[in-house]
Amino acid sequence: MLINSVLRFDGGEAGNPAMAQAATVEVADACPRTSEISDIFLGRQPIIDRKQELVAFELLFRSGYGAAGGIAATASVIANAFSELGIQNTLGPYRGFINIDSELLMSDLLGVLPCKQVVLELLETVEANDDVIKRCDELRRLGYRLALDDVTEVNDRVKALLPLVDVVKIDLMQIDWAALPDIVNALKPWPLSLVAEKVESKKHAERCMALGFQLFQGYYFAQPEIVSGKRAEPSEMALLRLLALILGDAELAEIELEFKRHPHLVYNLMRIANSAACGLPQKIDSLRQCIMILGRSQLQKWVQLLLYTLGRPGARLVSPLMLMAATRGKWMEALARGQRAGDVKYHDRAFMAGILSLLDALLGLQMSDVVGELNLADEVKSALLTRRGALGNLLLLIEKKEANDLSAVSCMLRDLPDFTPARFTTAELEAAAWANGLGRAA
Repeated sequence: MLINSVLRFDGGEAGNPAMAQAATVEVADACPRTSEISDIFLGRQPIIDRKQELVAFELLFRSGYGAAGGIAATASVIANAFSELGIQNTLGPYRGFINIDSELLMSDLLGVLPCKQVVLELLETVEANDDVIKRCDELRRLGYRLALDDVTEVNDRVKALLPLVDVVKIDLMQIDWAALPDIVNALKPWPLSLVAEKVESKKHAERCMALGFQLFQGYYFAQPEIVSGKRAEPSEMALLRLLALILGDAELAEIELEFKRHPHLVYNLMRIANSAACGLPQKIDSLRQCIMILGRSQLQKWVQLLLYTLGRPGARLVSPLMLMAATRGKWMEALARGQRAGDVKYHDRAFMAGILSLLDALLGLQMSDVVGELNLADEVKSALLTRRGALGNLLLLIEKKEANDLSAVSCMLRDLPDFTPARFTTAELEAAAWANGLGRAA
């Protein structure tokens, strides 16, 4: 089953479910300092299906300096995205969607993009004139797939382009909700996949689901809904006890015994330990072997990941929250290495703060209640509860980046002399590649 992704150049959102499962990668216009094209930011936003399972990402590339730099700068960003920044490694088998304007659509630069790996997403500024229709038809014959971005009404322009596209994205922030059913009904006769983007609440998701949208984009699923009096489920509590044992330097035999009380957790641990992201030289086929080979530090990381899978046998390994949390953890670890190269304990604490930072969303509990169950270092507690201290600053920096608050990111990076936008982006790419590997479990 192929998952797709999207690249974009205007700084908005993107997403393509051309196949029932899709993802999105965006590339924004390059900065005016073309000699510093490498100083761009990367961001990615999950796209989920009707079962709230992760099926896609939107990866966004934006200049660290803001303004557009023209088509030549855009070409440089494409080159960086597919080579220097290692996007192919980050995406793995996923398809990349590139959101393009009229100038890029009509240029020969598209020839550098592999048709089997990308989808060309037409910006709302692309007119449906004869030249554009001819060009789109030509690209389709060459094997490219097309998508329409930011549809707010089914007007003459949209009708002219519908026969040429496989995907239509509707930006919920740009339409009147009362008009949405009519828009969807007008598109139903066409063999299209519909993406609802900028879904910011559970209510919005449910309304779009009722209208027949296949995919949804937005961080609503990562916003905790705290329920008064809620307690963690037994499997969640088991993992919290395991994590507490590891943090408390319990004997491995005691940790193994706790795992054995919950066979489904053993199953999930084996799946993650045998995943591509672990990179072990041999397959692990027993719990004791898993614990011995991983070691305490790695075991701690996998238990933290298990909190986000909570899988029953046969369940999907990757969930939106798990991938988000895994990326945060690995990203913070990479940034911590840049701050204190030889301080391994600091690196481990950074990973822990990142990966635990979404547990309130997962468990539906206050973060203070979650932290109360664990024997965490004060530095990690402070990061999770107040976003203060060195780790708290790193976590806040990543959260600002996820929210696409690039002005705040740039300001915070100025206070971190060890990090340029390029190094910050490189750390994110490494984290994204590692987290993606978790989904390719053996």
